[in-house]
Amino acid sequence: MPRRRALPLWTLLVLLQLALVPSPLAGCLLSPCLEVIPNTTFRCTGLNISGVLTGVPNTTQNLDLSFNNLKSLRSNYFSSVPELQLLDLSRCHLHTIEDNAFKNLHGLSTLILTANSLQYLGTAAFYGLTALKKLVLVETNMTSLTDLPIGHLHTLQELNLGHNSITSLKLPEYFTNLTSLRHLSFFSNKITYISKGDLDALREGNRLNLTLVLSLNNIKSIEPGSFAKIHLGELVLRSTFESFSVMHTSLQGLTGLKVKRLIVGEFRNNHKLENFQSGLLSGLCQVQMQEFVLTCFRSFENNTDTLFNCIGNVSTIRLLSLGLEEISEVPVSSQVRQLEFKKCDFDEVPAEKLSHFRELRVLRITKSTSLRRFEQKFKNLRNLEVIDLSENRLTFSGCCSRLFENCPNLKHLNLSFNSNIRLTGNFNNVRNLLYLDLQHTPLSDPGSYPVFLFLQKLIYLDISHTKTHVKSQCTFCGLNSLQVLKMSGNSFENNRLANNFKNLSHLHTLDISSCKLVQVDQSTFDDLSELKEVNISNNKLLTFDPGVYQPLKALRVLDFSNNQLTVLLDSALESLPDSLVLLDISQNLFDCSCTHLNFLKWIKEKQELLQNKELMICHMPAYVKNMSLSSFDLSSCHLSTGQVVASVAMPLGIVALLCLIYKYYFQFYYSLVLLSGCKHSAERGNTYDAFVIHSSKDQEWVIKELVEPLEGGTPSFHLCLYYRDFLPGVPIVTNIIEEGFLSSRNVIAVISSNFLESKWCSYEFDIAQSWQLVEGKAGIIMIVLEEVNKALLRQRLGLSRYLRRNTYLEWKDKEISKHIFWRQLTGVLLEGKQWNNEERKTELDLRSMAQKERKWQNYFAKSEASLNETFGMEKEDGMEKEDGMEREDGVRETEQANSLQDSRLYTY
Repeated sequence: MPRRRALPLWTLLVLLQLALVPSPLAGCLLSPCLEVIPNTTFRCTGLNISGVLTGVPNTTQNLDLSFNNLKSLRSNYFSSVPELQLLDLSRCHLHTIEDNAFKNLHGLSTLILTANSLQYLGTAAFYGLTALKKLVLVETNMTSLTDLPIGHLHTLQELNLGHNSITSLKLPEYFTNLTSLRHLSFFSNKITYISKGDLDALREGNRLNLTLVLSLNNIKSIEPGSFAKIHLGELVLRSTFESFSVMHTSLQGLTGLKVKRLIVGEFRNNHKLENFQSGLLSGLCQVQMQEFVLTCFRSFENNTDTLFNCIGNVSTIRLLSLGLEEISEVPVSSQVRQLEFKKCDFDEVPAEKLSHFRELRVLRITKSTSLRRFEQKFKNLRNLEVIDLSENRLTFSGCCSRLFENCPNLKHLNLSFNSNIRLTGNFNNVRNLLYLDLQHTPLSDPGSYPVFLFLQKLIYLDISHTKTHVKSQCTFCGLNSLQVLKMSGNSFENNRLANNFKNLSHLHTLDISSCKLVQVDQSTFDDLSELKEVNISNNKLLTFDPGVYQPLKALRVLDFSNNQLTVLLDSALESLPDSLVLLDISQNLFDCSCTHLNFLKWIKEKQELLQNKELMICHMPAYVKNMSLSSFDLSSCHLSTGQVVASVAMPLGIVALLCLIYKYYFQFYYSLVLLSGCKHSAERGNTYDAFVIHSSKDQEWVIKELVEPLEGGTPSFHLCLYYRDFLPGVPIVTNIIEEGFLSSRNVIAVISSNFLESKWCSYEFDIAQSWQLVEGKAGIIMIVLEEVNKALLRQRLGLSRYLRRNTYLEWKDKEISKHIFWRQLTGVLLEGKQWNNEERKTELDLRSMAQKERKWQNYFAKSEASLNETFGMEKEDGMEKEDGMEREDGVRETEQANSLQDSRLYTY
């Protein structure tokens, strides 16, 4: 066998750390469960857990282990999580639960074992669950209740056995111990027969609150007496019978049953029976029930005559999702007090037939899409208190006195969510009305005159989103007892809230949101001293006028959100009622400028008062836009000494910098061009032998005495002159740098009085020095004309200092001086010049002639000195002195020229 390699050292160290030191990394590796609520709720679904439970803390209360591969639960399996309250083991492939598997889980109240094929349950499988209230055994392949070991679960309130294969409703004797049971579901099992004695365990004890669900079984027979003397809270029989005859006979088997609510019928998507047949409910005549629910029959046709025959004594009848188009005959002695028709097929409100339910107190006809007409009158329903006709498609006029003839006790009328209603203003027959709900039903012109004048007892009125346009200030006249007025989504004349609520002195709640309001008059709330809640949100109000809300001494809740408010001024903050406990000013256009510092401080101080603080966002200035007012830094509005100094110094510094840039613009610009140009200087080559810097006033001298001899002589030199060689359309500085310095081997500066007075010459000379320093390969040849003003030269410190430190050429009219000048100048220009063959020969000849000339000069000088000594030639004193001085000057000039030629001192 191949040998296993040893683990690397670093791997061993990590494993040792995980074993000895509890760390976040260890938790991630050992517990892949999702922590929904820290330390208490974990979701470990689909992790293929099959062994001992690890990785969740012992403080866990809710644990979801569904979709794992546990297979079996051994004794004391959940000992590491003793605080569990909810445990979900759905679809964990469990087939075995051994004794004491849930031992010591004294706090577990919900256990879900859905979709596990349980084959073995130990007799003590559920021991230790002393607080269990809900046990879900849905889809666990159970066929019988006999061996289900739950008789000791005295606290069990809900047992769900749905979607199994249980064939008998025979309840084992241990059910008598489950005295807390409130819900027992056999939904979708295989129960076919219910025999007498099957439910004996329910006869003992108080079962008045137990719900028994037998829906979606295939019951073929219920033996008479099976439910006798049994009291239930609710019995559900939906989609339970396969035919009309089976249902008819089986319902007779319920004789003797006492139940609070009996639900019979079908499911919307699972119909075994579709048509309701006459006499179908006759078996219920011997059943005592308080509420009867019939649901999901698609067709009634004309078989409704017996619908209420056996349920006439029931207190509450609910008919849901029925194809019922009209009402059958109503028993004269009907005791029905509450009657509901939901999702039925009426096309007209059957007021005449319904008027036979003399004891009727509550009538609801809702969500009927075909119900459009309301023309019949309700008559003599003196006990009727509530009529709910909401969520239909009613369109009618003449509301409302005519339609409720002799219904004096009607207190609650709901006509909301219909198509269109025209109010006449006549409420004579319903003067005792307390609640009127018309929301989301378009009303015809209720704001033009006082349509509610007779409703002096009305305390609740909702006309929200009814397209009401309030024109008259007496729209709400007569509502002297009104406490709640909701009219959101409507409008007022000129989008202005005036004195529209006078006489509503008992109003507690007012909702005028989304009414397009742009102005609220000062006297609007003067009479509303008892007003506690105001919703004026989603309007277009620009200001919060303190005088408007000052009369509201009892105000507790104010919603001013989603308007166009920028700030609450100091006067508004001071006038807010002391009784106010909730204020919503979110989603406004807040100005967070430091000029409103008092308002920003107030926001910080009133965090408990303000609602939806996360939606209070700065709208301006731009630098704080979208910042929460709650997180606004107030210290940014308090300038420190350093900030003041900085705020003053910064503008001054900027001004000084601009002045420097203006004054030294040329130098700055030159520096940029120079730095960029030097990178490419090596590639340009030497187009010119020298770039000449001179004053335009010296141009004649430059052309005659400098340019013509140098460019027309032998050898020939090529000079760069600004008036001739600079490129048109290019900045001067760029021409100076690129065409002058970067294209020339040398720089010739012609120093004159005109030069000293010229700014451009000074700039060019400064550039020349910088260029010389950067390039490091060429010199500046200084030519000083003899007429230079020495005093003016001394004023130019930079140029004067340069001349003192460097050798320069002087121009004089003497022939010998000119001769020496040209020899020195051409010698400098020849250095580094590239020659062709002819020019090279000429250069050598010139150098040879220069050497011979120096030799002859030395020879003549020595010969002259020897003759003077030998012959003692005497001359007149004046002439002798003059000749001596001339000779001395000549010798000195000759020696100076030789020295310059040999040592090249004319370069920098």
